Amino acid sequence: MFGHLRRGGTLVAALLLLSVHSFAQSKPPSVHDVAQRVDRHYNQLRSLKAGFTETYEGMGMSRVESGTLFLLKPGRMRWEYSSPAGKLFLLDGKYAWFYTQGDPQVQRIPAKQLDDLRSPLRFLLGHTQLEKELTGLRITSAANGQFTLAGVPTGQQQRIHRLALTVTATGSITSIEIEEADGSITRFTFTAEEPNAAVSAAAFRFTPPRGVPIVDALPPV
Repeated sequence: MFGHLRRGGTLVAALLLLSVHSFAQSKPPSVHDVAQRVDRHYNQLRSLKAGFTETYEGMGMSRVESGTLFLLKPGRMRWEYSSPAGKLFLLDGKYAWFYTQGDPQVQRIPAKQLDDLRSPLRFLLGHTQLEKELTGLRITSAANGQFTLAGVPTGQQQRIHRLALTVTATGSITSIEIEEADGSITRFTFTAEEPNAAVSAAAFRFTPPRGVPIVDALPPV
């Protein structure tokens, strides 16, 4: 009888331990933990290639564009659009260049003055410290075991109401959503990420088409 009770007690204790372990396993990670995963993932990269889809909704307009993104440290970024074909945004470390095939001019702005919706990705091009890049950072669960980190980009509080990064459990960013103060929303979705892809430095040198003038201007919104 006592042996049966002891065996029963052991079974109950084992079930309790299993329950506690399951609860611990299901407990979501902290903001700090997930932010650190993102930092580790991108700090170890030298380059990156990924497909992207960019959507914009606001001011009575809606558009969808897509293409391929290339990153190369330090400080270089190339958004090569396939739709619309011929559109290019390039950051060479010193200047940001904006050009669409057929345009009468090339727009250029010093990288330090860049205030563009793609600029949140610039933190990936150096030593990433996500918790310093976004204020009021908070976390929620997302689909497919992912997480969403949301906050406001430091120094852009007047323009951007909310920036949200959806990331995998290993810290890879799969989407960025930017809500501006005027209510417009821009989303970037990334697919087929290739860490440390073979990306040539030559891809980040912009040569204006012959006869097309360069204009120093603010970047397009």
